Formats: sequence, C-alpha cells, structure tokens
Amino acid sequence: MKYMYNFEKLDVWMTSKQLAVKIYQLIEKFPQEEKFALSNQLRRACISIPSNIAEGSGRISIREKVHFISIAYGSLMEVYCQLQIAEELRYIHDEDIKEICNLINKTSLLMTKYRDYLSNQENKKKA
Repeated sequence: MKYMYNFEKLDVWMTSKQLAVKIYQLIEKFPQEEKFALSNQLRRACISIPSNIAEGSGRISIREKVHFISIAYGSLMEVYCQLQIAEELRYIHDEDIKEICNLINKTSLLMTKYRDYLSNQENKKKA
C-alpha cells in the first residue's frame, strides 16, 4: 500500500490537483506567443492551489492551516480571472472552460467546507 500524507486524503486537495492537471492540458492549446505571458501566469496560479493546501496541512496550528487555505482560495480566484481573459481572447472555447469551471466551483465549495471545518475545530479548542 502506498504511504499517504494527510493532505493526499483531502477531497479539496485531490480536486485542486485535478484542476491543475486540466489547466496544464488546456494551456497546450494557447498560442506560442503566450508561452511566457498568460499561460505562465496560469501555470503558477493553478499549481499554487494544491501546493498551498499541502503546505497548510503540514502546519501545526489550525490558524496556519486556515491561512494556507485562504492563500489557495486566492490563487483559485486568480485562475478563474485568467481563464475569463483567455476565453475573451479566444484561446479557449466554451466546451473547454465548462469542465474547468465545474472543477473551480467544486474546489471553491470544498475549500469553504474545509476552512469551516478547521474553524470549528479551532473554536472547540478555545471552548
């Protein structure tokens, strides 16, 4: 059996990793002149999402874990914004963005639930 770190068991991490892979595949369709512009920015933002979830899971305090989820959420919104720009520039089409937007929505929901779960754990500690 493969050893798993705690973050690998989180639905939010698995979904955000799936999103990053899909975006990397989508970027392959971008024009060559975007290699160091929008596509590079998208790569960095999308990889930041599962990376910050993983990093936060390695922190001891719940407050730090929540902080890294917040950073990941900010990167998720950055990805969404950049995809809207790519769509307006016609680098991607409706059918491409539909699947990715579904993953963005799912990731956003899972982040909110995970953040709320962590906040509840923090509140229980204080009580």
